[in-house]
Amino acid sequence: MTPELTVLALACLLQCAQFVSIAIPANMQIGTDYMASPRDTDPPRELSVSAGRLRRAFLNHFEGLTLFAPAALIIAVSAQSTGFTAACAWAYLIARIVYVPAYVLGWTPWRSLIWAVGFAATLLMLLAALV
Repeated sequence: MTPELTVLALACLLQCAQFVSIAIPANMQIGTDYMASPRDTDPPRELSVSAGRLRRAFLNHFEGLTLFAPAALIIAVSAQSTGFTAACAWAYLIARIVYVPAYVLGWTPWRSLIWAVGFAATLLMLLAALV
């Protein structure tokens, strides 16, 4: 397996961990009755600030994965894995890991800079596939 696919698998596991990190406080704060319902109405109460930030970081990672996953797959399927593309993949994953506490703890402007590292790493992988 290429390093890029290894990082993709780890990024998916990170997404699973992020899901658990928000599901537990959301169930505790909003209640299991609402969470198990079809959610036709707004929740009976808002999430706490930190739980809301965990939720937004979780959703943001889905957005990042929509670009990173194809980049990793393109590199792997086209047999273009290099040290550079592997480094980009690891930079993406490290940025996504650091992004979670940066978001939850409100590190501004660092959170945005960390996000930019992950985005740039993905962009560079895609460009590397074209050259």
